[in-house]
Amino acid sequence: MEFAREKKRQYDHLERSKGGRIPMTKYLLVAFGGALGSMLRFWAGGYVSSRLGTRFPYGTFVINITASFLIGFIMTILAERAHWSPNWRYLIPIGFLGGYSTFSSFEYETFRVFQDGEFLIAGMNIVFSVAVGFVSVWLGVITGRTIV
Repeated sequence: MEFAREKKRQYDHLERSKGGRIPMTKYLLVAFGGALGSMLRFWAGGYVSSRLGTRFPYGTFVINITASFLIGFIMTILAERAHWSPNWRYLIPIGFLGGYSTFSSFEYETFRVFQDGEFLIAGMNIVFSVAVGFVSVWLGVITGRTIV
């Protein structure tokens, strides 16, 4: 117990800026990125669903795949560009992609399709989202490495 308190005290000491306040920059960057990602998710999900229908959750599928590509691409760029501010990590992968990615929506929509007895559709959504998402992360990393 004492060890945990000491670790928290050390962490708080490191996090505090002059004047004794904890800097809010990283929290504001996460919040701003999350707001933008959430708005884009809302728009893109609706747009894709309106074009392709809703029997299969195309909107969520497209968002998960693009988020998978983007996290591979962006994390590769940020890792290779070590001179960039760490604030980019708070803004883009944590904030923006955290707001944009819809894994919980994917799970819920798959559950609802399964519950409705559409076992093939539910299975396809699971397999395609995971497999194509994995390939998208891989392609994002490759793309990021070719740019750097």
